[in-house]
Amino acid sequence: MPRSFASLASMFALCVLAGPAVAQTAEKPAFDRQTDVIYGRKFGTALTMDVLTPKNNANGAAVVWVISGGWFSAHEAINPDPVAELLRRGYTVFAVVHGSQPKYTIPEVLEDMNRAVRFIRYHAADYKIDPNRIGITGGSAGGHLSLMQGTAGNMGNPAARDPVDKTSSRVQAVACFFPPTDFLNYGQKNHNALGRGVLKDFRAPFDFEEYDRDLKRYKPVVDEAKILAIGRAISPVTHVSADDPPTLIIHGDADFLVPIQQAEEILAKLKAAGVETKLVVKKGAGHGWPDLFKDMSIIADWFDAHLKPKEAAKAAAR
Repeated sequence: MPRSFASLASMFALCVLAGPAVAQTAEKPAFDRQTDVIYGRKFGTALTMDVLTPKNNANGAAVVWVISGGWFSAHEAINPDPVAELLRRGYTVFAVVHGSQPKYTIPEVLEDMNRAVRFIRYHAADYKIDPNRIGITGGSAGGHLSLMQGTAGNMGNPAARDPVDKTSSRVQAVACFFPPTDFLNYGQKNHNALGRGVLKDFRAPFDFEEYDRDLKRYKPVVDEAKILAIGRAISPVTHVSADDPPTLIIHGDADFLVPIQQAEEILAKLKAAGVETKLVVKKGAGHGWPDLFKDMSIIADWFDAHLKPKEAAKAAAR
């Protein structure tokens, strides 16, 4: 990996929620780990996830954990410590590794995430989870991808040959840290961050390509109108609708890389659409903070509230 991207991966270790954890005071949960489960293939390459299953108190709900920082993803970044609280509470955690920059762009990454959720739902019985109780979490780029799954997940392609691709990629709850949400109004109105401005050091995931059928190869997208159209398509705010799942964002109000305006904007749109939302503001915090992993209890509380079994949810509403 080129040195520049190695440094980006290191910088985003905290954002991926997969770096060295802070000291743990609670006993670590007992869980089984299936490594390198293949959820799909692209261009001859396997796409994999690790499945972390609590040994004692599995509650039948699932959490998709997006292993992504700066849209860089690697199996080596999976460290179960950050999701210990989720495992303690009985969630089966699916640590999803997507096609990584600099090789793959954000539209391609989104295809991977949709495929991962479809695979998990299709194999719900195998993992002893409820296909209608799937949450998603991640930080920074992982938060962006979580929100895209929440706002733009779809019901699948009924004409697909692969039964997995016929399956829904919708999730039932989103809880994430400091996510980009609107690349065309980034921090302020009409500020373009498609690998530009504040995100100028993250050009690779925004180097969009399109397939040329005549030349039979991919070529860069250079038309500005097309670039802006793709930018809108990969911005979660574009896809907000009334049927989106309950959404929680935890964000520092001194974040320079991903301004808190990004969280405020999408949550305002979700709330206006009638979607339950919550913003937890970390005063004085930037893009990550030393005891961030402790805030996984807030994430877990959100999933406890919104991924209940159907009968329990009905009883709670009475």
